[in-house]
This record gives sequence, structure tokens and C-alpha cells, in this order.
Amino acid sequence: MTQYIFEFIGTLVLVLLGNGVCAATSLNKSKAKGAGWVVIALGWGLAVMMGVLVAGPVSGAHLNPAVTLGLAIAGSFPWASVLGYIVAQMLGGFAGASLVWVFYKDHYKATADDPDTILGTFCTMPAISNPYRNFLCEVIASCVLVFVILALGFSGNAFQVDGVAASTGSLGSWPVTCLIMSIGMSLGGTTGYALNPARDLSPRCAHAVLPIAGKRDSGWSYSWIPVCGPMVGAAIAAGLYLLVFSGC
Repeated sequence: MTQYIFEFIGTLVLVLLGNGVCAATSLNKSKAKGAGWVVIALGWGLAVMMGVLVAGPVSGAHLNPAVTLGLAIAGSFPWASVLGYIVAQMLGGFAGASLVWVFYKDHYKATADDPDTILGTFCTMPAISNPYRNFLCEVIASCVLVFVILALGFSGNAFQVDGVAASTGSLGSWPVTCLIMSIGMSLGGTTGYALNPARDLSPRCAHAVLPIAGKRDSGWSYSWIPVCGPMVGAAIAAGLYLLVFSGC
């Protein structure tokens, strides 16, 4: 249960800071409005880092159902804990998105005439609607995410002292931060790189139930793509990892 609690808290922090940078750069009258894609990519990378720093020592800081699935398929995480982790992550994502709304409530009111922008601070929507291509983009980006995370844990990437593997501690969050920023800058332009059902579906549910002034529908016709795409990508990544690294 302690691990589930820390997955909840870590995911809450991730979404609070990640969706927070989207709100800061998008909502009217925000001092950060218009800061742009680079700030968003940096903000999301650092949001993941902060979530990992909080949850990592206790739960391993998956903070993402796709990561949990990928690690389980790769044999690096017990299947018995998968459901509990995913539930905790989804609840954390909902709570984090709700806190962003509370924090920026005045700015949401000031942006009531732009419901698409409001939705974009909660969840992803495609730049060009093409379900097949959008799904493929999420699969590829999520596959890269999980494959590199698995590769980071391989013995050749482990920190060693006199030939003995040692924990990198908080430094272990930095490569993942760089990975998230790289994916955002390189592969995020088509779908907004959801990569994480807890980052997309849970905030989308929050958007649906919160009393947000001027909001539109929550984009439910698209909502399956940032859920199924990352999960499929994670499964492929785990299979590739087992295939590529099994003989090393």
C-alpha cells in the first residue's frame, strides 16, 4: 500500500507541474503565456523528474501505466502489483489536473472564449486529426520511452564502483528527464506526446467533471488513442528489449 500511495503522490506531482506548464503558457493573462513549445517540453521533463524524486525511493516511480506494463512484460516488475500501480497512477493524474484548475482558476475564466485551449491544458489532441497516424505516433513515441527506460536499467548503463553495481540515487532521474524532453521536442508535434494514460485520460476525466467556464466537450472520440497507443508501444518496447538485450 505504501508503494501505491507514493505512485499516487508522484503522479500527482508530475501532472500538477506538467499540466501546469501547459496552463501557464496557454491561458490568458498568465505571465508565461506564449512562452512556447520549448518551455513546455522542458517543463514536462522537469515535472517527470520531480515526480521521480518523490516516488522513486519507495515505489520505483513508474508514474505511468504504460511504463508499469512494459516493466512487467520485460520481467522487471511483478504482475501482482500492476493493477494497484495503475489505479494509483490514474487517481494521481486526476488529482494533479484538478489542482492545476484550482491554481489557475482565474485564468481559466479569462480564457472561457477559447475552449480548445482550455482542453489542451488538461489532455492531448492531435494537430491534424488522422486516427491511424495519431495512434501510430503515440505507439512509436511510447515505444521509444519504455525501450530507453529499460535500456537505462541494463547492467552496462548501471553506475559501478570497483566493478560492483551501485545505486545512482536521485541522479537516476536525470536521464529520464532528458528522455522526456527529447521526445517532446522531436516527436511531440503531431499529438502532443501523451505517452501516459494517467497524464491524459485522468485529466480528461477531470476536464469533464470540473465546472470550467466555457469548456467544450472533452474530446472523447480521440481519447482512446493516448491510452491504447502508449500501452501498445510499451508492450512492443518490452518485446524489443528482451529480443535485443537477451544475449548481452
